[in-house]
Amino acid sequence: MRAEDYSEQKLEIDGWPVHLVTYRVGAVWHCHADNVSPGSTIARAHGDSKEEVERSAIERAREMLARTRRQAV
Repeated sequence: MRAEDYSEQKLEIDGWPVHLVTYRVGAVWHCHADNVSPGSTIARAHGDSKEEVERSAIERAREMLARTRRQAV
């Protein structure tokens, strides 16, 4: 199978830059959220609709980023 309806977007979640990738394989939507630098995966989601998986991945990313300590540079 091949990925279809591929989309990318850059967001800011609680002051952190996030890269969100959404695509469909067959009837299942997938979403992957990573921090822009160095590109580590923060959250993944899959489900029946694009809106559902994006909302789920953003919510999980928000939870993970809220736990991350910021260091003064």
